[in-house]
Amino acid sequence: MLPYHRETHRTHRIGWLRAAVLGANDGIVSTASLIVGIAASHAAHDDIVLAGVAGLVAGAMSMAAGEYVSVSSQADTEQADLARERKELDDNVDHEQNELQAIYVARGLDPLLAEQVAEQLMNHDALGAHARDELGISATGTARPIQAALTSAATFAVGAVLPLLIVMFAPGANLIVFVSSASLLFLALLGTLAAYTGGSSLIKSAFRVTFWGALAMGLTAGVGAVFGTAV
Repeated sequence: MLPYHRETHRTHRIGWLRAAVLGANDGIVSTASLIVGIAASHAAHDDIVLAGVAGLVAGAMSMAAGEYVSVSSQADTEQADLARERKELDDNVDHEQNELQAIYVARGLDPLLAEQVAEQLMNHDALGAHARDELGISATGTARPIQAALTSAATFAVGAVLPLLIVMFAPGANLIVFVSSASLLFLALLGTLAAYTGGSSLIKSAFRVTFWGALAMGLTAGVGAVFGTAV
């Protein structure tokens, strides 16, 4: 019997990495945009800080609730499919084995070998084999609502704190410039870190997050300037 060597792949990080990048990105973009928009309306410094803190708290809770609800829906769907597959295995195990065999034949196995593989996998873990090869449900991609919610909330808060710190120390006259520039730098670093962790292009990822961040801050600043002047 050949020794089993467990390898670690970047796809194993998909669950928490997606939630972490989404949370931190939203934290930086939404809070920086809110601060820039309020500052463009010529609001007082204390009002800008208050708006930023409120945005941090509301955003973190929104991210947690949104991730929990959406990922819970995915988990419910997975459980429903597994329950249906479990019943089908109880009702007609031969049909389910033939179904598994057909899947392996479609993937390129010889019919006889596919039959042997299907039989052995059914004897070992029938539900696990069908979950993985028929439904596409694996341990790597399994929905984890609590993990997604906590990760998104925590990383949103961390991301939102960064532009808030700039507000605390930046001179009032150049607040918009300092917050915008620093936030774009933070976004570029986040994109680079996410790309490095996931093994993708550093430049492409950094450009993607900074472009959309700059667009969001620019539009919000415009809205703040127009309505601030109007009021």
